[in-house]
Amino acid sequence: MKKNILLAALTAVLAACARPAADESKTIVVWEQEDAQVAPYIDSVFRAFEALPENAGVKVVRTHYQTEDLRQQFQAASLAGVPPDLLLGPSDTAGLYAVSGFIVPLEGMFDFSKYNDPVVQAISLDGHVWGVPVSNGNHLMMFYNRKFVKAAPKTTDELFAFCAKDAKKDKLDRCLAFDMGEPFWLMPWLGAFGGWPMEGKRPTLDTQAMRDTLNFYLDLKYVKRYVPMECDYNCMDSLFKENKTAFIINGDWAISGYQKHFGKDFGLALIPRLSATGRWPTPMVSGKYFTVSSGLTPEKMELVKRLLEFYTSKENQLRQYRELTRLPALKEAAAAPEITSDPVAKVSMEEILKGRPMPMATEMRAVWDSARNYMGLATTKKLDVDTAVRRMQQNAERKIAEMDR
Repeated sequence: MKKNILLAALTAVLAACARPAADESKTIVVWEQEDAQVAPYIDSVFRAFEALPENAGVKVVRTHYQTEDLRQQFQAASLAGVPPDLLLGPSDTAGLYAVSGFIVPLEGMFDFSKYNDPVVQAISLDGHVWGVPVSNGNHLMMFYNRKFVKAAPKTTDELFAFCAKDAKKDKLDRCLAFDMGEPFWLMPWLGAFGGWPMEGKRPTLDTQAMRDTLNFYLDLKYVKRYVPMECDYNCMDSLFKENKTAFIINGDWAISGYQKHFGKDFGLALIPRLSATGRWPTPMVSGKYFTVSSGLTPEKMELVKRLLEFYTSKENQLRQYRELTRLPALKEAAAAPEITSDPVAKVSMEEILKGRPMPMATEMRAVWDSARNYMGLATTKKLDVDTAVRRMQQNAERKIAEMDR
């Protein structure tokens, strides 16, 4: 373990040494973990910022990492004293960076009243705001193929009626696909059964709601057989794109790609209301954020502030929606006619309003890890549901206690 940390730290140091030989005070280093299709948009905004007359000599350098690699590299680089200036990513790891002192609170530097309240709440912890919102959402929705489905089901009873009859008629491999191995996809259904993974900073996994949710998974998988037996993110995405499933539950980040792939056959809808409880699923909602490394000089901080205000300006927020179909975090942009009149934006915003902010507390990392392990054991029938749920809670509590030492 120590060897891996030291190796990661050395890699970060070497990466820092390999930065372009430029005026460090005018070079902003950004690390991100976005999809490949997002990179051209990010770079275009950075180049536009560099081209402003007041930014002569300024250079913004972007480096891409996979999600877990970004977390490990940033921690190692921060410990080694050579972090990037900015991180661009979701809010779920910001709590860890905040309590570690790797990033700085920003409420004194930016006017957060300009941004939508839920997206600010998702990056708030212990009375501080730890990131500048770039987009609103990062939430799950349901997509469907109009080649098979004329109108989206509003309830799970309607969805399952289609799966029982029409999916078989169309000879689909499976009716519905989503990543049943990742707890992020579990959370909407957990909410629909009346549960949630945390209360404050305390895990709430050993509940009847969690048992009901895992039994719901088992029913979909082994009894109804409406979902693939073993299928991760890439698998579910391929099934949908290859016309082998009518429905998929995926994130708002996939909208633009599916629009281009399916054209007129692209359909977007709310995750159906759970008929068994009458409740709507509650996807976790946050967004994408820029977080700022601690230790920046006042001069560099002023330059970073200018960049972030430019990146989240009304003009760029609207262009971001046009190119990436990501809802603006800026209130003024979200109220623009081109957003409010767009049917895709309308559905996405409706789903956001049914969701709940993703907890930013560092304890959520223990919840993710524990939930992923034990839901996997339950849904592959290696543990019975009651045992899996009990151990899920115990393991999360143990990991949190270890974090607090």
